[in-house]
Amino acid sequence: MSEANVVERAIHFALSAVGARKLEPRPADPFYQAPDEVPAAPGALIKSEPARFYIDPFRLIPAPARVERIMFTTTDRHGAVIPVTGTVLTPTRPRTKRADRGLVVFAVGTQGMGTQCAPSRQMAAGREYESVFITGLLARGYNVVVPDYQGLGLSGTHTYMSREAQGHVVLDSLRAAQELDNPDIPRDGPTAIAGYSQGGGAAASAAELWHEYAPDLDVKGAVCGAVPADLTLVARMLDGSPYFAFLGYALVGLSADYRIDLGPLLNTHGIGVAAALSEQCMFESLRRYAFTRSASLTADGRSIGSLLREEPFAAIVADQQLGNARYPRMEALVSHSRLDDVVPFECGRALAERWASQGGRVRLSVNYAPTHAAAALTSYSTAFSFLSGRFADKPMRANTRRYLTSLAEGEDLPASGSADV
Repeated sequence: MSEANVVERAIHFALSAVGARKLEPRPADPFYQAPDEVPAAPGALIKSEPARFYIDPFRLIPAPARVERIMFTTTDRHGAVIPVTGTVLTPTRPRTKRADRGLVVFAVGTQGMGTQCAPSRQMAAGREYESVFITGLLARGYNVVVPDYQGLGLSGTHTYMSREAQGHVVLDSLRAAQELDNPDIPRDGPTAIAGYSQGGGAAASAAELWHEYAPDLDVKGAVCGAVPADLTLVARMLDGSPYFAFLGYALVGLSADYRIDLGPLLNTHGIGVAAALSEQCMFESLRRYAFTRSASLTADGRSIGSLLREEPFAAIVADQQLGNARYPRMEALVSHSRLDDVVPFECGRALAERWASQGGRVRLSVNYAPTHAAAALTSYSTAFSFLSGRFADKPMRANTRRYLTSLAEGEDLPASGSADV
């Protein structure tokens, strides 16, 4: 059996185990109690303590890393400095090539909306479904920081899919990790950004914001997988699908962040669904609300997609679009499957074209893996190759305009491969 098949079977087993039971809110943990006052600067380390990261749901296999959970500051969409949490991982395996392999921030995909769904909590419980990519980074000698987004871990509503909030926390987690008294993570050392799905959007946002928000960081590149760069396209695909919960999360998270009252827009059933989603983790929400039609939740019978095309949501949705007069000032890899069943392929392709048209150095890596989850596994080798090249200061071969334009016109050119990044 090939290594890829072994990994895929392990993932399927882990996902089945992870989703087998509801993740209940955990008892109060003093670490997740925010202090009354926090430092005024974003990216400041507030506190840290040893933690655990298990790569299996039975908590039998600890990750090969020194694990510390951290609390640090970031900037919310309104400009306020707030506390958030995360996890810093330092490989324990000997490093055979270079003493410093760099620091990678990994922005996780959708976890859910409840505070108990925070990646730092999921990792400690052996329930983080993206542990394979994280351990792959550790196996290659990288230091890793995994931030909890705003509203995960600490109190408050998770600002799911809020572009600025997600981008800020990704960048600030790098700053905070470099503040740890860790000889393997120098304060001015090289860093990189990676993420898939929601995490791909967070990574793309961080890449766009870096040169203005955190120019003090030495960011070598960004891996942006299955980026939900255009929420109007994503909403159409999710409504009535097995992944309806993601659309519900976006409605709840963005409404909270932009202070929109959903009460007048939803019927009694819709209000109940929104309240339930705000407290659930992903697997419970997927099981409970698969194939839900959003028109059954609204006060006037319109779909959520229709609501998003009208104010006040039209402006909110427009504000989340990536590549809108913004592009990364570092080299960026955008990966996407043509057969993605959660985030439309056009989201990634169009984002790469928008970035390239503004002068960004971007490479679009296309695959044909069926389903969103399988595409993540397929993209790993290209992501690892890209990161290796960036930390080695090798030039990336960007896609040409002809490649991106041909994809838009439906013509297939050879897909980008890991050898070229």
